[in-house]
Amino acid sequence: MTETPGRSLPTTSGNELSGSSDAPRKTTAKRFPEPGSRGRTTIADGVVEKIAGLAARDVLGVHAMGSGLSRTFGAVRDRVGSGSSRSSVTRGVKAEVGEVQTALDLEIVVDYGVSIADVARAVRENVVSAVERMTGLEVVEVNIAVSDVKLPEEEEEEPEPRLQ
Repeated sequence: MTETPGRSLPTTSGNELSGSSDAPRKTTAKRFPEPGSRGRTTIADGVVEKIAGLAARDVLGVHAMGSGLSRTFGAVRDRVGSGSSRSSVTRGVKAEVGEVQTALDLEIVVDYGVSIADVARAVRENVVSAVERMTGLEVVEVNIAVSDVKLPEEEEEEPEPRLQ
C-alpha cells in the first residue's frame, strides 16, 4: 500500500462496527439552547398599555385618550399631585396580555373635521406596529371606541394653571 505524503490513511481495527471507516465520527457532546432562548420573558399589561397609548396619541386627528369623565378625574388627580405619569399615558387604554398575543381596547377623542374611519385605521396601524416591534407579541385585535369629538370652539378641559 502506498501513502500520499501529508495524508494519513485511516486504519481499521477489529472492534469497529460496519460502515465506512472514513466517515466523520459523531460526537456525543450535549447541545445547549442558545443563551438568548433560555428562560421566559413576561410583559405586564401596563407595559403594553403605555406603548399603545403613546402610539395612538402620535396619530394626527387624535385629540385625547379616554372618556370625558376619565380625563376630568385624571386632571383632578394630576393637580392634586396624587396622579402619576403612568395614569395619563395609559388613560383610555386597556390591554389583555397572554404569553404570545395581546388584545387592546382604546377609547379616543377625535378632532372635529377628520375622517373617523381614517383616524381609527391609522391608530390601529400605529399601535399594532409599535406593540409588535417592541414586545414581540402578536396583536390580535385593536378595538377603538370614539367617545367624543373635540370642536374648535370648545374650551380645553385642562386649562393652564394661573399664576398668582
